[in-house]
Amino acid sequence: MSKKNKIVLTGMILLGVAIFAFSLRNVNLNRLVHDMVHIHWQWLLVAVGCMLLYFGIEALITRMFVISNGDRFSFRDAIRIPLIEQLFNGITPFSSGGQPAQLVALMQSGVEGGRASSVLLMKFVVFQAMIVINFMFSLLIGFNYIAEKMSYLSLFVVFGFVIHFAVIVGLLLVMYWHSFTKKLIRWIMIPVKWFVKKDRYEAWKISLDEKVDTFYSESVRIKSQWKLLLKVFVMTFFQLLFYYLVPYYIMLSLGYTGINVIMVTSLHVLIVMVISIFPIPGGSGGAEYSFDVLFSSFIHSNSKLVLAMLIWRLLTYYFGMFGGMFALVTKPDKLNRTIVKKVNR
Repeated sequence: MSKKNKIVLTGMILLGVAIFAFSLRNVNLNRLVHDMVHIHWQWLLVAVGCMLLYFGIEALITRMFVISNGDRFSFRDAIRIPLIEQLFNGITPFSSGGQPAQLVALMQSGVEGGRASSVLLMKFVVFQAMIVINFMFSLLIGFNYIAEKMSYLSLFVVFGFVIHFAVIVGLLLVMYWHSFTKKLIRWIMIPVKWFVKKDRYEAWKISLDEKVDTFYSESVRIKSQWKLLLKVFVMTFFQLLFYYLVPYYIMLSLGYTGINVIMVTSLHVLIVMVISIFPIPGGSGGAEYSFDVLFSSFIHSNSKLVLAMLIWRLLTYYFGMFGGMFALVTKPDKLNRTIVKKVNR
């Protein structure tokens, strides 16, 4: 990790502490301690288990893609990938650092650079598609609630959906309309030429062409493995489901029973969508505020609401970041490349 990243990480931790301290300004500390002591720990452990399953399933998906061409890739190395992704997503605006960090981590494990890029691209396509599908269902269930509670937040929700939907449309264009996509990119790049130097413009154009070609060639290979793709889609659905269920189990741990699990889960999907368009790493500030406002109708105790928000943020943001710090200093195994031979009988 570079010096700049270490500074940003320290800054995000300090910012988190400041936000937590600000959230506690109107909370009776004695009441807060009482709520912490009387937590139903079995439900809190389930919430922790959901996050572990979230990371574990992504590790399995990564491993499945890597070994699909005959490579050996240990689960120990595979689990490093989502944790390192969480760390760099958490310290970069719009979670932009996760993909490059995963690429480096895969190459450290011995995966060839082009192959690693292809794996990450296909994983991203499936993940992005499932996010859009989940979001569409959640929008139908929880949008009216958000519009009623916070009309201006609903605009961010719609904007987030448009961005994610545009991304998945762009990826599908590359997969199924390769030549048109390259022409479209050239048209889009024309205005860029007006603002940057010619050398940089040409370098960007060549880089984009290479990425599109690489993604297309890998997508052709993966589409022929439809059984693998179907498995990954199903696994990604459950991976995200476990993540989205975390607030529900936190509420159960605080003694709130009989709550609508579908509504709570849908609201969490919408919150995650809003967080993704905040420029501050991890959506800090916006994430806590959105949770506080949207879940105040379910959790009426001020101290329990703040406690729920703190636990949620620790599990869904800081837990992965600290796990990523540990994964970053863990020496990977080297991938053992094998040649798979098909024997005709």
